Amino acid sequence: MVTATLFPGRYIQGVGAIHSLGKEISKLGNFAFLLCSPTIYRELLPEIRESLEKDIRIMPEKFGGECCDEEITRLTAIARKTECDVVVGLGGGKTLDSAKAIAHYLKTPVLIVPTVASTDAPTSALSMIHEPSGEIKRPLWLEHNPNVVLLDSEIIANAPVRFLVAGMGDAISKWFETDSCRRKKVTTRTGYKGSLIAYTLGALCYQTLIKYGPKARKDCEKHTVTRALEQVIQANTLFSGIAFESGGLAAAHSFDGGFSLLKQTHNNLHGEIVGFGTLISLFLTNKSQDIIDEMYSFCEAVGLPTTLANIGLHNISDDDLIRVAERVCSKGSIIYHESVPISVGAVIKAIKAADAEGKRRRKLS
Repeated sequence: MVTATLFPGRYIQGVGAIHSLGKEISKLGNFAFLLCSPTIYRELLPEIRESLEKDIRIMPEKFGGECCDEEITRLTAIARKTECDVVVGLGGGKTLDSAKAIAHYLKTPVLIVPTVASTDAPTSALSMIHEPSGEIKRPLWLEHNPNVVLLDSEIIANAPVRFLVAGMGDAISKWFETDSCRRKKVTTRTGYKGSLIAYTLGALCYQTLIKYGPKARKDCEKHTVTRALEQVIQANTLFSGIAFESGGLAAAHSFDGGFSLLKQTHNNLHGEIVGFGTLISLFLTNKSQDIIDEMYSFCEAVGLPTTLANIGLHNISDDDLIRVAERVCSKGSIIYHESVPISVGAVIKAIKAADAEGKRRRKLS
């Protein structure tokens, strides 16, 4: 059996890493198109601009807010006119996905600077394209992973804690999903079967987050970089990214597309939906009560959703439940990477069971 593993070219993490940005960009090119999220454009860019311009020329641009075809087309046209030879993304997941897409169309290297640890998007050769209104449209598979991923732990620690928690929701799903793909012998994004390192990192995500997640949340609330926070940043970003791309995804992530059909859920972050999707998957795949209890306890401790109400669906109708389940069960969905029988009815039953368990535990607390 042939396996394959995808990696970013270089992964840099630690306090003060942002001060190496100019040097790292200069290894890839001389003129950088910098795509910044609005907050980074306003607050961080003025602090680092002078030091960056000692090493390279830069052209900063503010991200419009949605990783959609229209925004990517606009930004790619601007970047092409600059004749830049490297693209840099600074910000959250949608900013970074857009930067990767721009570099893909321009055929330039790309350097990614996550300012939150909310998803595993930074390391992957994937941009998730949305509709301008927020619904997921399609994945855009890229020719290569980012050349460099650079995270400054101090910047992550000073970001709202909600982003770190969402990253935990995204990452903790990887043990369940990669294990399902391993058992089903799924062909991954690489075009080959999943690799041992990807499956191992999927399990390590779970182990790391169960051990360090609650403390990392408290440390982030205090804006303090600790060993626990560093471990969780790495699990959220590097471990999780390699695990999903070279190990595969399954039920938990299928719910991100399903729930995106309902506007009430659009205020949620990706990892919050995936975290709840993981709880649903426990019932769909008949996991033991011990695993169910451990996962719910973890979600409660770090602040991830455990009920439909937590993701904005306080009074979801039967019709909307059917719409979600039909999207989740659509042809080609990654939910079929699970080994259990999949049907619209089974998915609706699992959603209701996960919601009921979350409510039951709340009443007991």
